[in-house]
Amino acid sequence: MAELKVQHSLAVLGSTFSQSCSPTPVAAPEWLAFNQPLADELALPEQYHATAVGLALFAGNNLPKWCQPIAQAYAGHQFANYVPRLGDGRAILLAEVKAADGQLYDIQLKGAGPTPFSRGGDGRSPIGPVIREYLVSEAMHALGVPTTRALAAVSSGEMVYRDEALPGAIMTRVAKSHIRIGTFQYVAALGDTARLTEFTDYVIARHYPQCANQQQPYLKFLQAVIAAQAATVAHWMSLGFIHGVMNTDNMTITGETIDYGPCAFMEAFDEKTVFSAIDRRGRYAYSNQPPVALWNLTRFAETLLPLLAADQPAAIQVASAALELFSQHYQAAYLQRMTAKLGIEHGVPEDAELISSVLVLMQQDKVDFTLFFRQLSSNKPAITGELFNDQNSWLNWFSAWQARITAQHRTDEQRVTAMQRVNPELIPRNHLIQQAIEQVTRDGDLSLFNQLKQAWLTPFNSDPAFVAFSRPASEQERVQRTFCGT
Repeated sequence: MAELKVQHSLAVLGSTFSQSCSPTPVAAPEWLAFNQPLADELALPEQYHATAVGLALFAGNNLPKWCQPIAQAYAGHQFANYVPRLGDGRAILLAEVKAADGQLYDIQLKGAGPTPFSRGGDGRSPIGPVIREYLVSEAMHALGVPTTRALAAVSSGEMVYRDEALPGAIMTRVAKSHIRIGTFQYVAALGDTARLTEFTDYVIARHYPQCANQQQPYLKFLQAVIAAQAATVAHWMSLGFIHGVMNTDNMTITGETIDYGPCAFMEAFDEKTVFSAIDRRGRYAYSNQPPVALWNLTRFAETLLPLLAADQPAAIQVASAALELFSQHYQAAYLQRMTAKLGIEHGVPEDAELISSVLVLMQQDKVDFTLFFRQLSSNKPAITGELFNDQNSWLNWFSAWQARITAQHRTDEQRVTAMQRVNPELIPRNHLIQQAIEQVTRDGDLSLFNQLKQAWLTPFNSDPAFVAFSRPASEQERVQRTFCGT
């Protein structure tokens, strides 16, 4: 349609990078959710909104002519084990749509049936992972984290068979890009420098055009991706977010958070927290996320070696120098976010001790991460001490914190306002997500799902209607393990 500006730039690159495939129609699709504000941002014509035509599109039953469905090719290190061919096993990219602000976004169906990369799988999704990804990705967006978005979710009217028969569903995911570190690994493994150059030039033109005219465009591109991922991981850490499966095929080159399978937000602070049921050795534990990001980026840098210098030793030296900047980028971003959470207007390196010492106390007394920072953001921050058993250590820290914030040139009211803008009242607590999934799966009851969807749009607000959602899980409600959605 004329009003919808569509491209298929990845498909145009040819079969090296993607394979044509169509969604498999489903029996009886029904709406679970439609994201009207996102549809407006994308300038999506109204006929594709919460209508019968929209339902047929987002179920994969009837694609408009502007769609050119493909499954992307990529490889990846999964728990450090290299797999040379993964690709979109249950995701189908429909088109790239130019939004009202001029930004190009992928529109992708997840759970729409088998693709050439399904590796014998059915390409479907149970309804639970769709509910989880819809809720968490939209909550992450509201929290300000770079992320994929959820445009629509529909039930399929069919069962999906895993350990048990479960209702099926399809989610429509939106992202600036679905290109991952694993995509570059796949292309680099072909051993064709011309193809690698073509693909890298394409990615730079689409996502990092500021690098194109630089003296060393491929180095500038590497540096930009390193900076983007460092900033995203620092944001995760400041919220107690644990991705759960930071394989190289789950890390985008744009820095957008992608794939919300076994993710969770930590409650009682413990830097070794792991939720993913398949992460038996804690590779992707909370505290390991920054070093794993650097490990992944090192794999990315390896793919670019042929483009960084004429000979490999020189290219390794260039890449290594770029990778050394990760720690600098990460530490700066982390310090900025954590000092803001503590009400410090202009953080300095010496504030790292104030941050680390309170995290040690929180770990010792199993203090809820989100609750602590939100209570500290109140007009009566001293009440936060009720969360701690070790009162002497708490009072020592509290005195040091008060001395730090009173040295600033702003009022308590200004500090409280600033802190409440960065310390959420609400996060997607795991037990609430699980309750919503169980209600939808068991009874088709969308009421809690809809309440959470609404509450998490404004996570920094104190809304009395949603006060129950701010509380940590009880012992009986606590969810210790999360699972991939495949």
